[in-house]
Amino acid sequence: MTYADAIRFLYSLRWFGAKFGLANSFKLAALAGNPQNRLRFIHVAGTNGKGSTCAMLESIYRAAGLRVGLFTSPHLVAFGERIQVNRRVISERDIGRLVAEIQALLEEGWGKSASHAAASLLAAGAEAAGSAGADVTADHPTFFEVVTIMALRYFAEQKCDLVIWETGLGGRLDSTNIVTPLTSVITNIQYDHQKWLGETLGSIAAEKAGIIKPGIPLITAAEGKAALRVITETARRQNAPLTILAREEMYQPPLNTIQLPLLGQHQKMNAAVAMATARALAAQVPVNDDTIRAGLSRVHWAGRLQLVTRPSGQQILLDGAHNVGGAGILAAAVREYFPSAKLTLVLGILRDKDWPRMCDILAPLAERILLVLVPSERSATPQELAAACRSANPRAQVSECTSLREALVATSGDAFLTVAGSLYLVGEAMELLHLSPAKTSDERGLNEWSGSSAPAEAAASSRR
Repeated sequence: MTYADAIRFLYSLRWFGAKFGLANSFKLAALAGNPQNRLRFIHVAGTNGKGSTCAMLESIYRAAGLRVGLFTSPHLVAFGERIQVNRRVISERDIGRLVAEIQALLEEGWGKSASHAAASLLAAGAEAAGSAGADVTADHPTFFEVVTIMALRYFAEQKCDLVIWETGLGGRLDSTNIVTPLTSVITNIQYDHQKWLGETLGSIAAEKAGIIKPGIPLITAAEGKAALRVITETARRQNAPLTILAREEMYQPPLNTIQLPLLGQHQKMNAAVAMATARALAAQVPVNDDTIRAGLSRVHWAGRLQLVTRPSGQQILLDGAHNVGGAGILAAAVREYFPSAKLTLVLGILRDKDWPRMCDILAPLAERILLVLVPSERSATPQELAAACRSANPRAQVSECTSLREALVATSGDAFLTVAGSLYLVGEAMELLHLSPAKTSDERGLNEWSGSSAPAEAAASSRR
């Protein structure tokens, strides 16, 4: 299978939506020979900071000389970003090979008709496919379930010593939850994906806490009574040793002497989580403070408060800031690192986020605001964002753009620019600014998904 064919097949899997439950993942993993049983994992969940914490853990263990797998989502530009070994993305050739292998397993487990239906639906288009698509694809593995097993198979082939394993959405019924890790991590609990995880911090915490396994240590920096109560009770019920990190941990040695390459006070807390995790596993995977210091000092993670200086001298700050918590982090970072900057903000947000509140937080930072569509079917419109931004900052010059490209051209003479509101938007910016290798086809669209059932509904269904 060619790489182009593999990407087309992965696109076809979008028809299966985002189903919550572990049955398909366990079944597909078994057909693949249960590669997860030949690997060791650190499983990371949380609302914000998952990716950065994963990058820090990967850097620490790579500094220790281990062969480290890294599984994260979403990707910014290229699909292969999701699956890396020692920070080298999986090759296009391996993607083509693994997709062909997984396709054969799908036909073995679910039949040729279901697999071929996806390609037919993709060719027909959403309107032409209509409701028939739901009937044909109801029980077929989703894109994320397939990619999860692809990653497991690749990491096993690569004989990784350790895999840093990020959840996709939630945790309890997320397909990554078929592994038994050496330790579990919950970075924090904030509001996001309420449609799928519940409307309260307690319900969101319950979904994240679903990764806690019997007897497996848990590290968390979660705050707030409701979230901590759920996490603590789940850990006690699972007899899982629990470490709760306070903010004071950010200033403990050796963190107090490390210059993190990643901007933001929040990264110090992520570093504290990574250090506590490494120390908790020291008996099984030996590392010392010198290794921790070396790993944290070299970590890199694109699209999160990433400062880029263009040949013209213009500075561009790229940050996903994809929910209310992320918007608050970006606002705090701008005030800390760039207090005198005359900020121009290019903003695009998904409609299923709390975009009015995000505009309230981000609009007051800027003298000039340009609103754009996120490259997603779920994007809020520039007109919606414009009204919210004008309300939040009546003094700003607010305009609506037809595209991010137009906004970047319009702001080329501005000294300091921030592109924020969605990782999808940051990925598009990285392509337009030539910060990542050019792709012959759009792979960012693979990040699109739509859920077919909420976790609570999926859990009830699994019990029937």
